[in-house]
Amino acid sequence: MITMDDIIREGHPTLRKKAEKVTFPVSDDIRQLADDMMTFLRNSQDEVLAEKYGLRGGVGLAAPQLDVSIQMTALLVPDLVDPENAEPLLSGVFLNPRIVSHSVEGVCLREGEGCLSVDRDVPGYVPRHARITVTYNDIDGNAYKKRFSGYPAIVLQHEIDHLNGIMFYDHINEETPFTLDEHTHLLGDE
Repeated sequence: MITMDDIIREGHPTLRKKAEKVTFPVSDDIRQLADDMMTFLRNSQDEVLAEKYGLRGGVGLAAPQLDVSIQMTALLVPDLVDPENAEPLLSGVFLNPRIVSHSVEGVCLREGEGCLSVDRDVPGYVPRHARITVTYNDIDGNAYKKRFSGYPAIVLQHEIDHLNGIMFYDHINEETPFTLDEHTHLLGDE
């Protein structure tokens, strides 16, 4: 079972490396890692289990955060507007994800972003594309091309950044961290 002790923190060189593409068929180890990553996200969002195992809540986890430098990320994005909705907005393991197109319009979270690999608050807006089209494979190698918008698009961009050695705070304007350009708005202020 993955715990917070398994997640590497900022400053670790793996977090700044471009991860290797996954080839198919995947090994049993990669399949197990994918299952373990999804289990971590489910556990981290369960108040009782998170408390029991000392887990910080997460909606995404990239393999490089576990010091495995491959292009694989797990996502479990709950419905923030309707928390009673048992169906997540986005759930699954994405291998070799790539943004192939995006909107000019930008969006960011009012409260900024956090990361399981960052143990400090980093104030500032993190501008993201409001809509993205992503190509990716599932664990069996099936290829997909899907569009995402809003919160799921933000989470997916954060995780894809991890696969490219980019941290969320790299996007924050250092001089004016709470300033947005004319194409970017806060999520929910559309």
